[in-house]
Amino acid sequence: HMEGKLDLNTHLIKHPSATFFVKATGDSMIGAGIHEGDILVVDRSLEARNGKVVIAAVDGNLTVKRLQKRGKDTFLSPENNNYKPIKLTENNDVVIWGVVTNVIHKV
Repeated sequence: HMEGKLDLNTHLIKHPSATFFVKATGDSMIGAGIHEGDILVVDRSLEARNGKVVIAAVDGNLTVKRLQKRGKDTFLSPENNNYKPIKLTENNDVVIWGVVTNVIHKV
């Protein structure tokens, strides 16, 4: 059974003025279902809370990782054991660009 035409904007974008798209590179988030070439839907209006997948600029380098807080420490954690978490310190220049809300994946 199929419905009529679907508007992806309606289904994927809750805050149009705060939403942008990013093409994923690398394989550090394969455990979260994010693969090379996937298109990530990113919402800048959402709070980057513990456990959310975020787009961040760390010392000028863009990355997609899961935000994790452990006690007083904050990490950007990959979902691939070949990579190590990035511990955020006051020495890092970190800007969270937004929270990944959806992944568009080619089959």
